[in-house]
Amino acid sequence: MVALSVNELIVEVDTDKAYRILWIDSGYVIAYVIDITAINASPFIMTTKEIEEQINSAIYTLRVDENVALKRSPTEKDIQHRDKTWMIIKDLVRIEPDIYKKSHRYKLIEEAMIKHNIKSKNTFYKNIRKYWQRGMVKDSVFPDFNFTNTDKEYKKKTGRPNKNGVKGIIITAEIKEQFSKSVKKYYLNLKKPSLIFAYKMMIRDYYTKFKYFDESNNERLVLKPEEERPSQTQFYYWFNKEYKNDKVTIAREGLKKFEQNHRAVLGSSTAETEGPGDIYQIDATPGNVYLVNRFNPNWIVGRPTTYFIVDVYTHLIVGLYVGLENASWKAMMSAIVNACMDKKEYCKKFGINISTDIWPSMHLPNNFIGDRGELASHGVDHLIEGLGPNISNTPPYRPDWKGIVEKLFDTSQEKIKPFLPGYVHKDHGERGAKDYRLEASLNIEEYTQILINFILFYNNNFYMKEYVRNEQQIKDNVQPIPIKLWEWGIKNAAGKLKKHDIDKIKFYLLPRDKVTISEKGIRYKKMYYTTPRAIDEQWFSKARRDGSWKVEFSYDPRDLNVIYLHSNDEDLFIPCTLLDHQVRYKDKTIEEIDQLLEFENNDMKDTEHSRLENELNFYSDIESIVKAANKNKEEKLDKTLSKSKRTKNIKDNRREERVQRSEEEGFNLQINNQKKISAIIQVENNNEKNSSIISIKQLFANEGRNDK
Repeated sequence: MVALSVNELIVEVDTDKAYRILWIDSGYVIAYVIDITAINASPFIMTTKEIEEQINSAIYTLRVDENVALKRSPTEKDIQHRDKTWMIIKDLVRIEPDIYKKSHRYKLIEEAMIKHNIKSKNTFYKNIRKYWQRGMVKDSVFPDFNFTNTDKEYKKKTGRPNKNGVKGIIITAEIKEQFSKSVKKYYLNLKKPSLIFAYKMMIRDYYTKFKYFDESNNERLVLKPEEERPSQTQFYYWFNKEYKNDKVTIAREGLKKFEQNHRAVLGSSTAETEGPGDIYQIDATPGNVYLVNRFNPNWIVGRPTTYFIVDVYTHLIVGLYVGLENASWKAMMSAIVNACMDKKEYCKKFGINISTDIWPSMHLPNNFIGDRGELASHGVDHLIEGLGPNISNTPPYRPDWKGIVEKLFDTSQEKIKPFLPGYVHKDHGERGAKDYRLEASLNIEEYTQILINFILFYNNNFYMKEYVRNEQQIKDNVQPIPIKLWEWGIKNAAGKLKKHDIDKIKFYLLPRDKVTISEKGIRYKKMYYTTPRAIDEQWFSKARRDGSWKVEFSYDPRDLNVIYLHSNDEDLFIPCTLLDHQVRYKDKTIEEIDQLLEFENNDMKDTEHSRLENELNFYSDIESIVKAANKNKEEKLDKTLSKSKRTKNIKDNRREERVQRSEEEGFNLQINNQKKISAIIQVENNNEKNSSIISIKQLFANEGRNDK
């Protein structure tokens, strides 16, 4: 963490613009700063967080002014001027932080002007600004503006002449300041120019004799003679004396990359462990190979994510995950499960037959070390509570804390890349380079097979030249090969390996939430589940009678077909399956289900306005009908009838109404052909029942022939 101090200079690396810190609040939240060169500068606020972030990003750097003084020896008049000015402003500048606030400063200066009988407000402002800009000490208010560091000045240039016999110039404090500004401006930035470039730009800026325009109107410059300007050797000597490697790297690479790639690594994580299983390191990286779909090789599915888990004491690879999940708790969860499972059974799934002693790890460690992101998730808390491994997150940008597993990625890729179609080489993306995606032919199962074979080779054959064996290992002639160290460590070292039922490990790794036991089933989001135990113990009828209640459960976000209610008995959990009518949620991930529910919710909201309009129009229609009925009643109501007479004959009225309704509701099939109707009427009038049927049939038959 950067610790800011009052009077330090915050310097912009690219422009060399500097701001002095005037005051920091007691809570270390805000600071007042001032531009040290601007003529009309005033204090302004910056947050300490903002300053620290810019320093960490190498946009700013911190610098301390040392030995601020006049270039020349002060005269008696200078000293008198300083003392008089100081007497006027010393009480004023101590009123912090009000003196830095524009609204307060104006009033404070007015009061001081009256007290000291000073007429010019500009002079007052000028002296206070001079005090702030030049170092916040009494000598800051000397009348001469030309301050510098009191470096030793030499009268003659020391050292031998250059190869041309040129002696060069003496490196004064002024020239050192030119060096400093040029290095900050032209070298210490993220564009990473060369040091010789910074030297040449310094010569251009400070040692140009004059400029002119050529015949094409292009500006040209003429430099001062070589003996009147500092040499490259002098510049390099000063630079190497002033700047340490780490400081340069931070400025040119940024603090993050420095911590990640350039800082010194003096410790040994292996030496800090007590035996196999004491510490497992875990990390992920995107694979440098493109894969295809396992069913259709025409579909390129991208690059896989690979997790390795390594035992620090032996360097044995104990766990593997290869998948298309990005680095996340879900993916890390699978890697941890793999570390704890029987590798003989795991390899068998990929058609690789091994004996248990070839890959013997199937345990939880005493400690996990991994990346902050995944291991900082809530899921890891349940693993700690249930099964007890300690979790350590690496600090930001400090992968050296997981150095063993980091090296594994390089080692694995170096061994297998010559054989991988679709491998991404360093020239990927350059003009004229192959498109390695088109060469992809491995699917995720085949790539996993390759990595399993690498692990089997590595664990049983990789001779670690840099592994520092302890005295007992040397005495027992233990080869620095992961499997040999593991076998020896199991027998001789204070191992921390823990073995648990694999289902129990999975259970404690799964994320958790709460479900509701309701009369319709076990509800999570809008999904309903059941379990035989709920039926046997009549949970649902109890919920209907006494009200619903909540229960904690675990779930695999990749598959919501089954969830696991937490149990207080020896079973630990109760599996629950989706009800049959919940088929739309079958084989869906939690993300897909959330997306579906969100879509439905948004769809409902989208139609809310029109549905409200339709509902209100529906109410209006009803009101119109009722209004018309009331009006009709008022017009036709016999007001001479008593209440008893109106309610006396309801049954008779109902019977009469039914007769009328029957006549209106009866089916009356209309035959549009007038000839048919006339024939039927004639037959009925003559009461010739039998012949009428024949006549009607003939009529319909003849009509049918005519239609043809």
